[in-house]
Amino acid sequence: MAKAKPLSAKQLAVIDDLFGGELDERGVLDKYKISRKLYNRWLTDPAFAVQLDRAVMAAYRRSALFVARNAPLAAEKLVALATNEKGETARKACIDIISMHTPAVSLPVAPVVQSDNRTDRPQITPETAGIILAVLAEEKTLSKS
Repeated sequence: MAKAKPLSAKQLAVIDDLFGGELDERGVLDKYKISRKLYNRWLTDPAFAVQLDRAVMAAYRRSALFVARNAPLAAEKLVALATNEKGETARKACIDIISMHTPAVSLPVAPVVQSDNRTDRPQITPETAGIILAVLAEEKTLSKS
C-alpha cells in the first residue's frame, strides 16, 4: 500500500490563510498564484481534504466555544429585552429565548401520553412553541397599553 504524500508548504500555507487570514478564497489563491484548476485538484487530494476538514472542524469548535462562553450574557440581555416596552422588541426577544438551544447537549423529552395511554399525538415543535409564546407576549403587552 502506497503511503500518502505529505502536503507541500504551499498547500499548508493556503489552508492556514483560508482560516486565519483576512482574504477570501479567491484572494488566497491569487496571493499564492494558484489557478482554480490546481486548487480544485488539491480539493480532490485525500491528504489535502483531510487537512482542510481538520481546519473546518477546528473553526466550528472555536465558534461553538465562543457562543457557549457568551450564552449566559446573551440570555440575560434577551430576558431584559423580553420586558421591553416596545412590543415588537419584546416579541422578538421571546422568540429568540425560545429558540435558544445547545446542539451539543440533547435533553430527553418525555412522550405525550393521552388518556388512553397512547403516545402517538404529535409533539409541539420549537417553532410552534415560539409562535405561541410570542403571541402571548404580544397580547400581554397590548393589554398593558
